[in-house]
Amino acid sequence: MGSSNSNALPNLPRNFPKEISLDLFRKICLNRYFDLKVTELYRPGLFDCPIYLGVGEESIAAALSLSLPSPSRIFAQHRCHSWYLSYGGPMTGLVDELLGLPTGCAGGMGGSASIHCPEIGMIGHDGLMGTQVPIGVAYAMATKKRTLVVMGDASLEEDYVLGALGFAATKKPPVLFICTDNNFSCITPVCVRRSWNTIQHATFGMPAIEISDDPWLIMHYVRELSLNLPAFINIRTCRISSHAGVNKDRTVVPEWNRFDLVKEELTKLDLDQETEKIQLLLEDAINSLWDKRLKEVVRAS
Repeated sequence: MGSSNSNALPNLPRNFPKEISLDLFRKICLNRYFDLKVTELYRPGLFDCPIYLGVGEESIAAALSLSLPSPSRIFAQHRCHSWYLSYGGPMTGLVDELLGLPTGCAGGMGGSASIHCPEIGMIGHDGLMGTQVPIGVAYAMATKKRTLVVMGDASLEEDYVLGALGFAATKKPPVLFICTDNNFSCITPVCVRRSWNTIQHATFGMPAIEISDDPWLIMHYVRELSLNLPAFINIRTCRISSHAGVNKDRTVVPEWNRFDLVKEELTKLDLDQETEKIQLLLEDAINSLWDKRLKEVVRAS
């Protein structure tokens, strides 16, 4: 698939203030422990919607939220719990959404695959793979406002997605395109699905780069490329959870574990004690919230 340090810049984490690195780790932990808690709780009847987890991919949304903090709109698709949480969506709203409650962020009707949150500018998805890309391009064209469009490597292969990318490269709306490239469409790898390369053949001349999911690397290039939109970043990452559901995907062996690699970098920055506290506090907060909401749901039923 590729190196865990694709396009790595030596000692890059040291170029960022320690407060930024700790904030980054808080968001990564929030994303990871939320999805791990869903994994722990999952059982038939509790969640009636399909579940799409991003375990292993948490660093991408965390890094984007710090380097592109206030896009006018966020157009994502499934596997986007971390985008909602990283950009400040209320955790209770996502808990209630997965439980199918009217107090959920999409009224309990969108579920895991269609997270809608006007408070952070996140637009729910209609379920047809990749349609957020042309819709996001149209929004940016109409409003001239900076827009974030997130897709997966399989969505990139849809004809209307490629058409929208070509249109954006020509008309130049202010869009940052992010492809979370975990190499798999369900369980089919990229090399089986296509013979072309994302950066060379799908970006149509707009500024583009392919990097790993190293969050400091992401922050560096997002800040650089967001000055000249539209731009495209293909981020190679490792999906640990299955395509849908909560099991570990035994058909896919992750090449690296970004969570552990981030912790190693933070240790090099002498932040290991702080990171341990962050992990414990967030895991406890997430457990407490889920326990509270589940008890309230039981009492109300």
